[in-house]
Amino acid sequence: MLTSKVAKRYAQGLLDFTNETGQTATVFSEMKDVTKLMSQSPDLNKFFMTPYIDAKKKIEVAKEIFKSLSVSSQNMITLVIRQGRESQLKNIAQEFINKVEDINGVQRVTLTTATEISKENIDQILKSTNLVKADSNFDLKVNVNPGILGGYILRVGDQLVDASVKAKLNQIKKDFQLN
Repeated sequence: MLTSKVAKRYAQGLLDFTNETGQTATVFSEMKDVTKLMSQSPDLNKFFMTPYIDAKKKIEVAKEIFKSLSVSSQNMITLVIRQGRESQLKNIAQEFINKVEDINGVQRVTLTTATEISKENIDQILKSTNLVKADSNFDLKVNVNPGILGGYILRVGDQLVDASVKAKLNQIKKDFQLN
């Protein structure tokens, strides 16, 4: 997923601040809550995206929704809304999480399969590649996409292994067109 420059800059600013104040772990946990809430609530996203609702009302609602968060997180959310960047709130929170995980050496791994697969098969796929470091931490996200027909697509950071049936069929099609 591409992240906007705005999200990267706000996340970096928040990371710099939390490193100085020693609140990185707390804000990291809270940003996970923010992304989870924003992912699960399409109504909240619509509310923040609505241009005719003024910033004061959005700040008021955000303070009520995020009242359990630390002052630092609340202030960041308020700042984002004041600057008219509330549509980027989820992206900023996710980018902050990514930056902290990068610092801690956590690999982000996405496995896409055509159907649900067992934990044993997932482990076997991860062991079969040298992209996933066995001795490091990794954050695994498993997606199901019947459109790949079979096999799997493994993304580790910015590297991709496409062992899907769809990719192989496309390659065969391309080979036939060349000959």
